[in-house]
Amino acid sequence: MPALPSWLIEPLWDQFAALLPAREEFVATHPWGCHRRRIADRIVFDKLIQVLRFGCSYEAIADTTCSATTMRTRRDEWIALGVFASLVEIARDAYDRMVGLVLEEVSVDGCITKAPGGGEVAGPSPVDRRKQGMKRSVLVEGYGIPLGRVLAGAHRHDSPLLAPTLDRLAALGPLPDEITVHLDAGYDSGKTRDTLAARGLNAEIARKGEKAPIQAGQRWHVERTNAWHNSFNRLQRCYERREAVVDAFFDLADAIITVRSLIRRTWILYRWDTRPIRRP
Repeated sequence: MPALPSWLIEPLWDQFAALLPAREEFVATHPWGCHRRRIADRIVFDKLIQVLRFGCSYEAIADTTCSATTMRTRRDEWIALGVFASLVEIARDAYDRMVGLVLEEVSVDGCITKAPGGGEVAGPSPVDRRKQGMKRSVLVEGYGIPLGRVLAGAHRHDSPLLAPTLDRLAALGPLPDEITVHLDAGYDSGKTRDTLAARGLNAEIARKGEKAPIQAGQRWHVERTNAWHNSFNRLQRCYERREAVVDAFFDLADAIITVRSLIRRTWILYRWDTRPIRRP
């Protein structure tokens, strides 16, 4: 079973490959003077996609084509080069050009997942008998395209993570004059309203004590994005201990979500000669 359909993984790989530096096919530093062929980047990329999608360990997915050590080494190399962060930024810019980001309406919400191995962004979960868990505070635009996140331990409350999450807006370039932030009842406090007012943002906050369907507003988009993230088993049950690695997998997942939405929405908005008959 493929981790991603070909119509999605091929454009992802084309852009990912364009970000990689040129490498020699053979490594000439073998201690015995031999030449060892370098594992192809495409093989490692496909393996990391499988790790992200299925949540399996590196050892479980390793085979004769690529070892677990090579996956980790190449992953760390790409993180140091900033390839994952550049990929999601390019995907978001392409979506903005062809479809348009709805930045007038943004949403923020927290989501708690499991982190059995602990790590730099793990903490005791208040909803799982204080087992190790991770919280992500996600920022999305009006359709649900992820714009950024803040990672923290599961014991952290959503409200203190709001300000650093909204800081992700600064990296998006020119912003609309009026931006409305949609939040759930967990953010219903004077401190949250002061934080939004200081940034010149409008607030649409659900009120405590009232049923959610009555006042859901535009907040369901971020709930759907959380479900999209949880469809990647590596993010739903994270065994990575380093924050940089967790961020890299989130960047890869965000790029997949953005490109998938871009392909599906351009099928409706545009016409071209090779346009498929059915929507992907």
